[in-house]
Amino acid sequence: MLIFTTLAVLLTLTAVFAFINHKYIGLPTTIGVMLVALVASGLLILLGSYGFTGLEDSAQGMLASIDFSTTLLEGLLSFLLFAGALHVNLGDLAQQRRIIGGMATLGVALSTLIVGGLTYGATRALGIELPLLYCFLFGALISPTDPIAVLSLLKTAGVPKSLETKVAGESLFNDGVGVVVFLILLEVATGHADVTFGGIAGLFLQEAVGGTLFGLLAGYLAFLMLRQVDSYQVEVLITLALVTGGYALANALHLSGPIAIVVAGLLIGNHGRLLAMSDSVRHHLDTFWELVDEILNAVLFVLLGLELLVLPFEPSVFLLATLTIPIVLLARVITVSSFVTLLSPLRTFSKGAIPILTWAGLRGGISVALALALPAGPSRDVILQATYAVVVFSIVVQGLTIPRLVRRVTAGVPLESAEEAAT
Repeated sequence: MLIFTTLAVLLTLTAVFAFINHKYIGLPTTIGVMLVALVASGLLILLGSYGFTGLEDSAQGMLASIDFSTTLLEGLLSFLLFAGALHVNLGDLAQQRRIIGGMATLGVALSTLIVGGLTYGATRALGIELPLLYCFLFGALISPTDPIAVLSLLKTAGVPKSLETKVAGESLFNDGVGVVVFLILLEVATGHADVTFGGIAGLFLQEAVGGTLFGLLAGYLAFLMLRQVDSYQVEVLITLALVTGGYALANALHLSGPIAIVVAGLLIGNHGRLLAMSDSVRHHLDTFWELVDEILNAVLFVLLGLELLVLPFEPSVFLLATLTIPIVLLARVITVSSFVTLLSPLRTFSKGAIPILTWAGLRGGISVALALALPAGPSRDVILQATYAVVVFSIVVQGLTIPRLVRRVTAGVPLESAEEAAT
């Protein structure tokens, strides 16, 4: 299928699904369009089972031509991360740096170990063949919270400001760290990496630290350019070049593109907005990136729903896929509780911090994209089914119930309450 035809079909479906949701369902756009896409996919599969395979085959052909993993990891992700980071306040992040930094690094590692170990135990109990290293690969790809899913839903969830900063900051950074951990484990699994502490540490430093430094450099160069012009058309182009060129160059240098773009987005969104933009430019830039964020989010979640059409389904793996949902939630509870307990002597946490941080830790398209990036084979099929089950539950069930949870656990507490550092 031609690129233009594929894009036309995808955008048309997204517009139609968004209209149906807005007119008749009324859910948040990301959840609504994904649910409509899931229903449409289910109907096509049902029609195919009765011999009407034309539409299902056409849809599968379109999805095959899109390649979800490549489209997200090498296309949409850079735009969505930059748009999300652009409106995160560095001052708020600095106040929450301990828990954000801990959850985004050690938290990802701890969750990877817990999910990997419990998943391995579940596969042994169910008689499903899945190597231990692949169980840890599943842990690595499912442990990071997805900034795309999280940021789009926090806007309407009514989460207290301090907790919103934690969830948003963690999701922006643990995404990049999770991708790095996944790539390291994948290199080990495929025999392309030196399985030593030094080799793994060196690869992590190259990707994560190198990505951070590259993001600072690219963001600073863009900042210098922005300071010298006062034209929103030119400044929007500069940010587009930063996002596309910076992400591509970081990946070419074997640095973490996601981390680089988040760092660059934070720099432009804070220092750039304050020191390099007029009010008019700031307004146009914000409007442009908010629109990009909304459109690409809707397209991404439609793609997530349509992926059901090409998902390898095996009844024998269904129980394992279902069991991974409580496994991932348990790992999240343990990780969040550990860091809140450790930092409680230093900070006073908002009421309901543990349940809100646990339930707001959504998984999304990035986990599915990483699962699709695994080498083809039975292990990939098992992990893909488990990943899809966790992601759908996360977005639909957790995403829809976050506002209710927030109202319940923060009853009687002003939503504006912020954390204060203990003196």
